[in-house]
Amino acid sequence: MITFEDIKNNKTVQTYILEADKALNALGYTEHSFAHVTKVALTAGDILEKLGFSKKEIELAKIAGYLHDIGNLVNRADHSQSGAVMAFRILDNLNMDATDIAKIISAIGNHDEGTGVPVDKISAAIILADKSDVRRSRVRNTDRSTFDIHDRVNYSVEHSSLEINPDKTMIISPDEGGMGKCMYYSSVMGIDLGMFYKRRDFSKIVDGRNPIVSHEFLGSDVEGKDVIVVDDMISSGDSMLDVCRQLKKLKACHQRCSCLRICWPLPGPVPV
Repeated sequence: MITFEDIKNNKTVQTYILEADKALNALGYTEHSFAHVTKVALTAGDILEKLGFSKKEIELAKIAGYLHDIGNLVNRADHSQSGAVMAFRILDNLNMDATDIAKIISAIGNHDEGTGVPVDKISAAIILADKSDVRRSRVRNTDRSTFDIHDRVNYSVEHSSLEINPDKTMIISPDEGGMGKCMYYSSVMGIDLGMFYKRRDFSKIVDGRNPIVSHEFLGSDVEGKDVIVVDDMISSGDSMLDVCRQLKKLKACHQRCSCLRICWPLPGPVPV
């Protein structure tokens, strides 16, 4: 069996990761080099290990995590699909089992928030691991006045981590729109699921929309539990921040937030 260490030590893989990061650097993107892909690989493996999956599945998740961004070498657009094709060629040349290749390239091809969905446990782990790697050290732009969305989000976080304890962990959707993916994560990982319902005042319109009166939690008791809040999109951040405040009132132990798509319309730093 081809192992994670085999892939890490493969000269071709190392070259692709390095050159892909150079291309993103030229485009002004945050760091996507060895630090990022290694963290994604190890975090994805840790997620599956904590949830009791097999050593083989853990190894495949690590490999998928390490290779997930090589498609940026071709183009940032559709890089998940490009990366899946590149990974197929690498793994096929290494005579990896076809079933294992299929799982890896499926996870790679589905990790991007624009077109991908968590089709199995490995892809779900890759998405969570990738989106949770948010840290200031990834920002390469030194001029804060020219920060893009990725710079702002990463610069706002000095440290982040993702910890899984299946007995004390819940996946929570901040609204109805994100429930589809959260239901999948919950079922694949075998952990509890909760959701916040946005109660709106339909008698008023503020800034073109009905204002949210409150976020009402639907689910089991969160007291003392670690919660992972997964949103499909952030536009203003208001809902996510309010959900975190509500969870604090409900005595949740730790809160981790993961977002699949960020559309930040406001100037200045991210208010977290």
